Amino acid sequence: MKIHGLQKMTLLDYPGYVACTVFLGGCDFRCPYCHNFELACGAAQPVMDDEELFAFLKRRKGLLDGVAITGGEPCLHKDLPELLREIRALGFRTKLDTNGYHPEMLRHVLEEGLVDYVAMDIKNSPAKYAETAGFRYFSVDESADSSDTSINTDEDDSHTGSALASPGTRTVSSPYTSGDLTHRILDLGKIRKSISLLINGAVDYEFRTTVVKEFHTAEDFFEIGEMICGADHYYLQCFTDRDTVPYGNLHAPSVEALQKYWRIMLDFVPGTELRGINEPA
Repeated sequence: MKIHGLQKMTLLDYPGYVACTVFLGGCDFRCPYCHNFELACGAAQPVMDDEELFAFLKRRKGLLDGVAITGGEPCLHKDLPELLREIRALGFRTKLDTNGYHPEMLRHVLEEGLVDYVAMDIKNSPAKYAETAGFRYFSVDESADSSDTSINTDEDDSHTGSALASPGTRTVSSPYTSGDLTHRILDLGKIRKSISLLINGAVDYEFRTTVVKEFHTAEDFFEIGEMICGADHYYLQCFTDRDTVPYGNLHAPSVEALQKYWRIMLDFVPGTELRGINEPA
């Protein structure tokens, strides 16, 4: 497996442990506020292969507690389980970051006991999930497997009406739709399956939302709360702009707005916290 980035030590990415962070390339989302967009879109080149990574980890035995696997989207890679097996064989704990769009891979690594901690992003409320993930269409029929469905179009948009003719498909009207996801349909059912796997499983986990002023409102958090009601831990983290973010007109919400969202979420997930921002008394 190709490794697209390595942070040799972190006290933040794996809560409670000294870890390194391994970045894998590729993602099937195009979130407009993504900090690692060069990894998501494939522009970033690999920096090493897995054998070089294992050699690094062998030298860090006794210095690092764990390895955080992030991206991009790690669950896109069919050889993710083997990577995790090799890391664990060296004696390290493992943490997985995921967008939750690959519940079968998530189930695989959970059932095989390959991860000790999972952090899953919750992008937004159901109606705004596709826009926040950079999709142009989304399916409102969550019993349908439309995650890999593409709208059959020519080079222009003259046939996109075929998407609207599909039962249960809705169009996202947004300036933040990524070009390479223009003709794909988001299946929210896959997100819900991953949520259920974590809430009903035995592995430690967290849900988290990066809050962006242009994408999130108080109403969204009532709906997010219903999606993850009963979860153990949920974090609200504030968007910060960087040069790697694909859109330059996005902003952080106010502290007051974040605290309002935090109060809303406490009714659904008592373990809700503001990450990096003080909670109100």
